Amino acid sequence: MKTVFEWTKGMLDTESHYCPGCTHGIAHRLIMEVLEERGDLGNTIGVTPVGCSIIGHKYMNVDAIEASHGRAPAVASGIKRVHPDSLVFTYQGDGDLASIGTGELIHVAERGENICTFFINNAIYGMTGGQMAPTTLLGQKTTTCVDGRTVKQSGSPLRICEMIETIDGAVYVERVSLHDPAGVRAAKKAIERAFKVQELGLGYAFVELLSTCPTNWGMTPVQSLEWVKTNMIPYYPVKQFKCPEEVK
Repeated sequence: MKTVFEWTKGMLDTESHYCPGCTHGIAHRLIMEVLEERGDLGNTIGVTPVGCSIIGHKYMNVDAIEASHGRAPAVASGIKRVHPDSLVFTYQGDGDLASIGTGELIHVAERGENICTFFINNAIYGMTGGQMAPTTLLGQKTTTCVDGRTVKQSGSPLRICEMIETIDGAVYVERVSLHDPAGVRAAKKAIERAFKVQELGLGYAFVELLSTCPTNWGMTPVQSLEWVKTNMIPYYPVKQFKCPEEVK
């Protein structure tokens, strides 16, 4: 009998706290699967800040540390400078990275720190109660904009990849989506390229993964996947913004 699927050694065998239909688990597995295939599970350090991913270290079989809200890039920068031969990554949500942590993000990219960031964009604050995030779409309802987000009140949703692309130290920038199998396969390729950028010492690598939050969106898991396709991707186009020739 041919084996078509195996549990990656990168994921710990423990019960998940994520809600049904949440794509955090898919993102975790992809990152850990890539590291296992590279043979780097024992040579990687992850940083998870406040948010739904705060206990990601309970699932991912690598050395990891929690960080204060928004401060993962600074913590990861320090770790990489002390352990230059290790692979170092941050795993951050939109409330963390695109709001309180935006300053940290801009400067880690500007310095060209040789780390990877995996940015989970589900357009809402997940852990703290479904509040509006900087990435919440226009018209989208949350607990802090019950009639839907408007430009007049809150401005336009922040496109992080488009912003990071303009910074020279960010050498690899790509946005992918986890809403269907093709998107998941593309996401794995993007994660592989991000770690390759770090391995070659080329600079900062940034991958945005469009994700679901069925609970706070008030949808079923299936509905949430369709919502990513029909609402998020038109505003947050899936594309490769920058990529060094060495890793294309």
